[in-house]
Amino acid sequence: MKFLNNSLAAVSSIVLLSSTSCVAFSNQGGRRTSVVSSSQLAANIGLYFSTIGGNTEDCAAYIASEIGDGLTPVEIGDADIADLKTKDCIIVGAPTWNTGADTERSMTTWDQWLYSELPGLDLTGKKVAVFGCGDQVSYGFNYADSVGELFDCFTRQGASGDFGKTSTDGYRHVESKAEVDGQFLGLMFDQDNQNDLSAERAKAWVAQLKTEGFM
Repeated sequence: MKFLNNSLAAVSSIVLLSSTSCVAFSNQGGRRTSVVSSSQLAANIGLYFSTIGGNTEDCAAYIASEIGDGLTPVEIGDADIADLKTKDCIIVGAPTWNTGADTERSMTTWDQWLYSELPGLDLTGKKVAVFGCGDQVSYGFNYADSVGELFDCFTRQGASGDFGKTSTDGYRHVESKAEVDGQFLGLMFDQDNQNDLSAERAKAWVAQLKTEGFM
């Protein structure tokens, strides 16, 4: 028993594992600290999308993969409103098809959801980050306009949109309703012309969100 007690005293950190979480406790200078697991992190994030041809779903999967195990992208039409309300961090993405439109720019489930379900939600205190897909070559004057609509609608309900803004460098568009003061309001994908950059863009964006305190 004496040997056991001495052995335990020499241990400076203990890692507890389960099927759903990994929490590390460390004694540093008499202090006990903890590290939140990726699955616990994912439980606090809602990732919602809608798509027509599948490109936005693919990009949502890139983002989910970078955030970590346990996060599954949800088609907004299948979203559980009660569950969405429990999330502190909300990531939303859409394609742009109804180019040049003032509203309902994606021609997906978002077009109805944003103006029927969302207005009934109080998102005060929550964080939102937006992403989208567009074709900057064929639709250079309306590139990823729906991202601007997502941003406007969610922040109107009280969510903070001070996260995930990205540079326009490397894009060839002319105009976009998702561009404000020389920056995109979120992450832009172009699966038609730059699909080889999508995975790296998602990786860099998730890293940025973490440094900005989004998650």
